[in-house]
Amino acid sequence: MQIQSYFSQLDSIEGELATLNLGPTHPATHGIFQNVLKMNGEKIVSAEPTIGYIHRAFEKLAEHRPYNQITPITDRLNYCSSPINNMGWHMTVEKLAKIEVPKRAQYMRVIVMELARIADHLVCDAVIGVDTGALTGFTYMFQERERIYDMYEEVCGTRLTTNVGRIGGMERDFTRLFTKNCALFSKPSRLNSRNSISSWNATAFLWTAPWGAGPIEAERAMAYGFTGPTCAPAAWITTCGSCSPYSSYEDFDFIIPVGTQGDTYDRFMVRQEGNPPESAHHPPGLRQPADRRLPRRCTRLLPAGKARCVHQNGGPDLPFQNRYGRGAYPQGRGVPCGGRWQPRLGFYLVSDGGRQPYRLHFRRPCFIYYQAYPEMVKGSMLSDAILTMSSMNVIAGELDA
Repeated sequence: MQIQSYFSQLDSIEGELATLNLGPTHPATHGIFQNVLKMNGEKIVSAEPTIGYIHRAFEKLAEHRPYNQITPITDRLNYCSSPINNMGWHMTVEKLAKIEVPKRAQYMRVIVMELARIADHLVCDAVIGVDTGALTGFTYMFQERERIYDMYEEVCGTRLTTNVGRIGGMERDFTRLFTKNCALFSKPSRLNSRNSISSWNATAFLWTAPWGAGPIEAERAMAYGFTGPTCAPAAWITTCGSCSPYSSYEDFDFIIPVGTQGDTYDRFMVRQEGNPPESAHHPPGLRQPADRRLPRRCTRLLPAGKARCVHQNGGPDLPFQNRYGRGAYPQGRGVPCGGRWQPRLGFYLVSDGGRQPYRLHFRRPCFIYYQAYPEMVKGSMLSDAILTMSSMNVIAGELDA
């Protein structure tokens, strides 16, 4: 009723306006997003998003599980970069229990998280290409993603929902095959080949359609709480890896790409780590997606030592005591965040000293920046609404949780 009364007031703006349901059955909305659009011809006058189609009460589920059994739940948030969710949760509990993670395990985490970030950016930019008609580039990008998933399999035995790592470090050390594949992946890949670049550049629509679609100003992005690639095009950026370093990110230097217009094309190019051109009619050649140098450097500089923490007396540490029903975590709170160039993921944990969280809240990045979607598509064409949603990388599992 509120939506109907809101839209009835808009009918008097300019003649008769049409109401259009964009989703949840539209394939470009991934089957679970609904946006009730008020249209003046092909132009969007307003948008009213609806969420919650796959809400699974993850926070309440987690409050009834031991700490070590919550990791698989975090996999189901942003399943395009599950390892980052896993590591964020582990660091939350480690902060609560004051667990010191070995340096080697920290570097191993950086490697896995960087691979997850690259995979996430590959999927997002590939989907933007598909939404503009560039299907060939999509296949090249997914081939690169599969190479990352092969490395996931070598580390933890799974590909999509990884459940990688443990509270206190990693469950096992890297294999020689993983180290070899990681070094090969960091070299110039097929995505940089002549055929790949030409296949994208030949689709002129890819370079013209996103230009000016879904813009947002830096001040508005800051007001909404944007982080990661969604805010980088708006001429400002906050990355936890640089302003609030964790897991030894402070040991590495990296350049953060920043756009100028804050539109879909900027978001695409920031994930590709290229600088947006001054004109959409002169697209640059694609660079390799997401900086691959850091995983290679981490692999080369990997310190010696153990891959997980060990108790002072040489016995099992607190996380592994908890795993078998012994030991309890201290009372307190843990609030770390994670995500270098990824949207800022956070966990707010309150412990009463038992084996399960007393209260747990996920700061889900998709839920934060999807609130700006109506503002970003207002006044644009209907086709721009699809591109804008793709460029925001809205993951339903994380949005609804």
